[in-house]
Amino acid sequence: MSKAVEAVSPVAVQQKPAIEKKPMSWSNIALGAAIQTFEVSTLGQPFEVVKTHMAANRADSIATSLKKTYARGGIAGFYQGLIPWAWIEASTKGGVLLFTSSEIDYRARVAGFSSSWAGLFGGVGGGVAQAYTTMGFCTFMKTVEVTRHKSPDASQSTWRIAYDVFQREGIRGLNRGVSAVALRQMTNWGSRFGISRVTESLFRGKDTGRKLSTMERLASSAIGGALACWNQPLEVIRVEMQSQTKAADRPQNLNLFSTARYIYQKNGFLGFYRGVTPRIGLSVYLTVCMVFGGDSVKAYFNNKSKQSAAPANA
Repeated sequence: MSKAVEAVSPVAVQQKPAIEKKPMSWSNIALGAAIQTFEVSTLGQPFEVVKTHMAANRADSIATSLKKTYARGGIAGFYQGLIPWAWIEASTKGGVLLFTSSEIDYRARVAGFSSSWAGLFGGVGGGVAQAYTTMGFCTFMKTVEVTRHKSPDASQSTWRIAYDVFQREGIRGLNRGVSAVALRQMTNWGSRFGISRVTESLFRGKDTGRKLSTMERLASSAIGGALACWNQPLEVIRVEMQSQTKAADRPQNLNLFSTARYIYQKNGFLGFYRGVTPRIGLSVYLTVCMVFGGDSVKAYFNNKSKQSAAPANA
């Protein structure tokens, strides 16, 4: 009897492969932070400034926005809010996203979700975490820089404005509009993930296991990033909530719904999509930097490590 049990047990008992958490690579986090800081220090911040100007001044065209931005400070006008706010955001939001999404992805797979759904949940959760850690405060201060020239206290520094807001409203005041930021990041990452995966599957066709080329990955990410801008109304609402522009008919203590109502009354439905063109440009440029720049830098360091290892193995 015991021999029969011994013969059957190895076949009957099948263990599921253990679900492992994706390892955290601090070098990848540092690389991502460096690339995003480069991105925002080159063309990223000009796209951001024009996008914010158009969202706050919804009657202005792209050409008018460019002229007014240049009039505020020449070329430097296109880099308002870069130091330190955009640098703080760029150097931290990638690490927050990677850490949070990795943890949620692991927990979701343990709960029985597929890797695709787990990745989607991770991206959404990572986007929300970004908003409530560094992005809420940083986007507020960047918007202050772009919109305060129309405010009566335009001569004050952003540090003074931040201090005054903190004195009046505390941390909550400095994170004004963070709910819109969270919704934007959540829907942006969810949409970007889903659309990019669909585009990748279209490139692969029937050969589902084929490795995509750099151009195919770039195109998939760029298409995903561009189409994810469908949520531009959340960005316009966020900018209006954080704007330092003062108008007689502008409601006090704006929230998501009162801000949306105010924008619709002033500019109609199309007002919610002001600034979407520079935002698409920003998304595509970020994709180019992350895909091409990331791969190039990784390849460089991999080659350097191989060259240094070669003499040791000789």
